[in-house]
Amino acid sequence: MSARCQVTGRTVSFGNTVSHSHRRTRRRWSPNLQRKTYYLPSEDRRITLRVSTKGIKVIDRDGIEAVVARLRRSGERF
Repeated sequence: MSARCQVTGRTVSFGNTVSHSHRRTRRRWSPNLQRKTYYLPSEDRRITLRVSTKGIKVIDRDGIEAVVARLRRSGERF
């Protein structure tokens, strides 16, 4: 399973670690993914999403119903 947020689409970023001597080596930044279970009152069921902490804030701001509707329009499966 890829390290990808289902709500925001955030994925792994790549870059360089720069040492004191200024040597560069490749590194990666993983998104802060959490498995969260939300209750959908309209369907009377629970869904589990793999979301980043930014995605959790988006759900808190917009509401789970609006976010699920947006995900279904984009073709996301959960």
